[in-house]
Amino acid sequence: MNFARCAMFAGCLVLQLPLQLAAVAPRTGPGPKVAPRIVVQPVPSLPSQASSAPVSAKPQQAYTLPPDKLAKAIALGRIRNIIGLVSALWGLAVLWLLLATRAAAGLEAWTQRICRQLWLQGLIFFAAFLVITSLADLPLDIYAHHVSRSYGISVEGWASWLFDMGKGLGLSILFGPPILLLFNWIVRHWPRRYWLGAWAVTLPLMVLSVFIAPLFEPMFNQYEPLAKNHPALVAELETVVARTGTDIPPDRMFLMKASEKTNGLNAYVSGLGATKRIVVWDTTAGRIPDDEVLFIFGHESGHYVLHHIPKGLAVAAVGLFFVYWACAGFAAWVARHFGVRWRLDGQHGSQIHGQESGIAPLSTRAGFVVLLFVLSVAGFVLAPIDNTLSRYFEHQADVYGQEAIHGLVPDPQKTAVAAFNALGQAWLEDPNPSPFIEFWTYSHPSTQTRANFASHYDPWANGGHGEFFDK
Repeated sequence: MNFARCAMFAGCLVLQLPLQLAAVAPRTGPGPKVAPRIVVQPVPSLPSQASSAPVSAKPQQAYTLPPDKLAKAIALGRIRNIIGLVSALWGLAVLWLLLATRAAAGLEAWTQRICRQLWLQGLIFFAAFLVITSLADLPLDIYAHHVSRSYGISVEGWASWLFDMGKGLGLSILFGPPILLLFNWIVRHWPRRYWLGAWAVTLPLMVLSVFIAPLFEPMFNQYEPLAKNHPALVAELETVVARTGTDIPPDRMFLMKASEKTNGLNAYVSGLGATKRIVVWDTTAGRIPDDEVLFIFGHESGHYVLHHIPKGLAVAAVGLFFVYWACAGFAAWVARHFGVRWRLDGQHGSQIHGQESGIAPLSTRAGFVVLLFVLSVAGFVLAPIDNTLSRYFEHQADVYGQEAIHGLVPDPQKTAVAAFNALGQAWLEDPNPSPFIEFWTYSHPSTQTRANFASHYDPWANGGHGEFFDK
């Protein structure tokens, strides 16, 4: 579920928000366990039509893979972990290199030479910054897409993939520089308490980003009414909508033509309020039984009904307050020790309000990169906290989804387990990931953990009732 992650304080530091706008472009390559939108993260496996009996690494596991897929899943899992770690460390290294080589200071000096208006200097600086960091990430992105194609997950050609990447970068350049300029302005005008001002505007921007995300999705994929080719599925989804109380009418249920780019399965709910909608991938509708789609939708409904959005925002409000405060102190220390060497004073340093050592340099464009670097370090270090809360929310949504389809499908346990197996096989999820990797990088519980729980969750036995439903 994307918004839960956005709301969690380590995962959505708003000064990095422009760098995340490009993530609207779907990425099917291997990487860290970060769910892009409000999505059931790809984690579940091919339905019961598999021709050969699955072989599991351990007896009595609910999520299993045939031997050939198991070998691929293990190998791909290692690649995903390596790419995720290298990507995170490389991102930090790029920011450090921009500072240590004085490239950030040189870029600021260049913007000062070509124009006089401070606001225009800022827009040019941050647009160039986003292009540079995106280009620095491109080799890893290319390799990740190559791996995804090699393992049969992605079917998107290179031209289409590069076009999507370009559109993502375009969105980043369109929205990123004004947002970064706003925060840079806050630092310039409130050098002593800028972190408090940044905190005050963070949450509204997070909510806005989730609200408008569905408006940009058609830039990357084609959508059509789900009822056009799957009217029976729409009718079944409406029964779950009625039971869960989610207000999503049929005209906000869509089919996404994901098959043009991926073999993966997915269905999700995105947006807030008037933009809230159901999206089912065309690789999912008709490929797995409708009851499994109902479970996935029930899971997504759980995020809304269980108020994971406001709960996540509450955690963000508290967590970001301390994160920003701590990062401001650490950034000031970095500026004091490296500011002269990195030439962070800038041409307009003498005009900045407040002249405390370590504060004024942060107010320059180049100095602002120090803040981005420190926030990136904080995001990396605090990732386990972020992911632990996310996994808790995802587990709750799994429970809710299984209870939501009780009475609507013959066997909720089998349906949930089959759905997890379908998703897991489609995305080649490792059945037995390292506990440390799961703790540090997984925003969702592992597929094995989720399937095992689903196979044993039967609160209705002996006349009992569910945690969230009385019947």
